[in-house]
Amino acid sequence: MIKKVKWLPLFLLLAACQPKPPEREALQVLSGGATHAFQVEIADDEQERETGLMNRDNLPAGQGMLFLFPDARERAFWMKNTHIPLDILYISKSGEVISIQKNTMPMNETPLHSFGPAAAVLEINGGQADALGIKPGDRITHRFFEGKGPMPQ
Repeated sequence: MIKKVKWLPLFLLLAACQPKPPEREALQVLSGGATHAFQVEIADDEQERETGLMNRDNLPAGQGMLFLFPDARERAFWMKNTHIPLDILYISKSGEVISIQKNTMPMNETPLHSFGPAAAVLEINGGQADALGIKPGDRITHRFFEGKGPMPQ
């Protein structure tokens, strides 16, 4: 018993050093009379927006990342250091999907443009937009589009 207790402090220290899983928030996509629910990580400062989903080997189904910006303007994302294909949804300040870059190629450094002013960008697994019937003109519901919560930096 004493041997087991001797290792307890080391075990607790190692457990405390494990990276904390990212916090996620609820987001819905309203498309063709259906509501599609996602749990999204929020990227609302410059460092988080620059890192995004880089260097990840998977994105669980029903999850994504929502990039929030302090202004609405033409945006361009790339897939540098991104190992998984993504659908990139560019979203207006009011929550309308303005354009989608579908099933993007991992590791590609070609800019992928929004084709209109975007205040937010949602990244989900590649092919998911087509599978769910998500298209430009659909609505996104999240606190950001309702003017609630902290604003992006």
